[in-house]
Amino acid sequence: MQSRFAFYNLVFFTVLFAFSLASGAFAQGGRTFSGTVTTARFELVPGATLEIRTGKTKISVQTDAEGRFSVTLPDESFSVAVSGKNIEPQTRVFGAADVWENVRIRINFLVPPVSESVTIQGETLSPEIERRDDAVYKNNLFGRDDQLIFTLNAGINAGQHEGGGKSLEIRRFGFNLDHGGVNGGLKILVDDVQQNQSTQGHGQGYLGALKSLSPELVADVSIINGPFSAAYGDFSGLGVVQIRQKESLPQQLTARFQGGSFGTFRSFLAYSPKIRNVDSFVAYEFSRTDGPFKNPLKYRRDNVTGNFTRKIDEKQAVGFKFNFGRSDFFSSGQIPLDLVAAGALDRFDALDPENGGRVRLGTASVYYRRDFKSGALFKADAFLGRSLFDLFSNFTFFLNDPVYGDEIDQHDSRLQQGGNVQYLQPYKFFGNAALLTTGGNLHLNRINVGLAPSVARNPARKFLAGNPDNPAVLYTKAAAKVDNYAFYVQNGVDFFNGHLRLETGLRYDYFSFDVDGFELSDGRVDLRGRESAGRWQPKLAVAWSPLERTPVSFYFNYGRGIASQDARGVVRRPEAPRVATTDFYQAGASWNGRRVAFVASAFLIDTSNQQVYIPDDGSLEFAGRARSFGFELRNSVKITKKLSFNGGLTQVVRAFYPGQFTETLPRRRVIVDSAPHTVANGALALDDFYGFNSSLAWRHISNYRLDGEDETIRAAGSDVVDLSLTKRLKKWVDLNFSIDNLLDKRYYETQNYFESRTCPTCDSLSRIHATPGYSRAFSVGLTFRFGKKD
Repeated sequence: MQSRFAFYNLVFFTVLFAFSLASGAFAQGGRTFSGTVTTARFELVPGATLEIRTGKTKISVQTDAEGRFSVTLPDESFSVAVSGKNIEPQTRVFGAADVWENVRIRINFLVPPVSESVTIQGETLSPEIERRDDAVYKNNLFGRDDQLIFTLNAGINAGQHEGGGKSLEIRRFGFNLDHGGVNGGLKILVDDVQQNQSTQGHGQGYLGALKSLSPELVADVSIINGPFSAAYGDFSGLGVVQIRQKESLPQQLTARFQGGSFGTFRSFLAYSPKIRNVDSFVAYEFSRTDGPFKNPLKYRRDNVTGNFTRKIDEKQAVGFKFNFGRSDFFSSGQIPLDLVAAGALDRFDALDPENGGRVRLGTASVYYRRDFKSGALFKADAFLGRSLFDLFSNFTFFLNDPVYGDEIDQHDSRLQQGGNVQYLQPYKFFGNAALLTTGGNLHLNRINVGLAPSVARNPARKFLAGNPDNPAVLYTKAAAKVDNYAFYVQNGVDFFNGHLRLETGLRYDYFSFDVDGFELSDGRVDLRGRESAGRWQPKLAVAWSPLERTPVSFYFNYGRGIASQDARGVVRRPEAPRVATTDFYQAGASWNGRRVAFVASAFLIDTSNQQVYIPDDGSLEFAGRARSFGFELRNSVKITKKLSFNGGLTQVVRAFYPGQFTETLPRRRVIVDSAPHTVANGALALDDFYGFNSSLAWRHISNYRLDGEDETIRAAGSDVVDLSLTKRLKKWVDLNFSIDNLLDKRYYETQNYFESRTCPTCDSLSRIHATPGYSRAFSVGLTFRFGKKD
């Protein structure tokens, strides 16, 4: 009995001793060191490396996608060395008596992320820049190519003109940008290649080349909310969208197959081999849909994209990219809403079944990059593009030609080539971190452009009986050379240990316009000439974060942007302005807390010239000045670790033509029309919850005026809700599901007010014409990923 009691005591004290040893070890090594890595302006920095040295050990950790880190260390002093891509190295020492949890480690970038491919987390907000990472594009199903633009939000409202393969109409800050290139313009680039096409057959700054972009290949997107960067010139007046594609994929083989409503089918196949010192892939995308229209779209796209990047050494890389696309489609056109209201037409009807088009395009580009030991960076690229475009449209039906109808063929055949160089040099300005950026751009266009009256897609209507002498039936053709040369310099300095940043910039663009063509109406008019123009564009930005521990920052930004004129309009009226300017002023403040980020800003926009459509040949010419002012609100809230909400509101208080007043009320200003004054969005996102990723997204626009003088002529607003859901079934396969227009709202994407005649004997009427938004649509798909590289 005593021996058993002694044995139990021995076991008890042995366990107690072991527990005390473990507790002592835990006490020595059980303290948690955690926090975030941010900039002085509270921007979260993912991917930063922390090398931690204690008396006996060395531990290395990286910050996660939200800039956070957490590690268990012995209860003793240690040092932390922070480093990373373009991060200025620094070391901090922590003692045993110091605070170890929720520590904020502040770093400085040698090269700001807007200039480099380091992506700052999207939850960090500032008035002038927004970012989207690839999660938006790899987890969602895209049944329509224009849905990629909807993901940008940022006060950008976009809508289809004819329901299919035609470029979107863009509206922002109270201005209608047509297809992206007028009234200030929205410049969109893919891997530094400008997507806006100048002197295009259908519209200045046309963005149809975006149809060849595959969403699964998008790495990240930077949105500059104004002409605030000296690196960008033409079409940048109302902002810049820089889309960067991936250089390789995480898996060697990726395949996605999806199908859905309206005969929609889409597939994506990509191969990305694992090769030492090489990042590469080749991908193919196929899609087809009929849409909800009575006249089926028969819209087919085929895109091939590839990349090969060779790392010469740790400091140098050279790459080659290519993209080829083709699309064929029919379209519903814009139908008169008075006939829809009367029951004579369904909203998905079409009056001309031959509307549609065909596009063929290809781009090849080379890239070179070199990092220097000093932190300097040199980048250069060159590209070559070729495209063929024919768009068949009938906006006015039988207004000008009661016999054959008003169908037209807008043709564009172009060769474009260009390049970009940029050098970034970090340096010290009286002990303060500074960055000097210099660069240049070259963009050369050789274009055959024209407008031909057509019937049943045969571009010979001008020469049918009764039309050779009809001045309303116009035939045009021109060979145009449009060249753009530019150079720029931008310098930023951080004062007061990074709390105050002052940035100034200057850019100069020179354009040459050379046209050789003619216009044929009731006679022939030759259109020949050479003109040129140049514009300086100053930039100024101030960012101030006055407090060390409180995540509030204040901003002021000014930039002048430009938008060039259609070359045909320049030659036709050489006395008129050839390049319009946009002066953009923005002031705001941001709060970037651990769970809540919020930004509020006010803007004032002055454009030197609005641009108007010239029906004679489909070109554009400049009209008078315009002004817009208002405010923006954006937020991001992390509700839980897995659930977040983000939203935005752009509110135009007023947009008008200074010095222009209505005829009926001399003291009432003429209003800038055809763009909503309220644009809002919100999204509730679930991230990796037991293998589920989901988002519930809402977008809203207010009703808006379609006539500058008559406020009763208005386009209807809209509210649309979309749902997407992804479930990881196995490590190698995901189930994707989406519902577009979840609430099945009846709405119109694009609405315009003009005169038309719907049959040869009908009366002509000025009325609202519209393209309907899609009704509720379901998509389901499977995504396969094989051969993980890491």
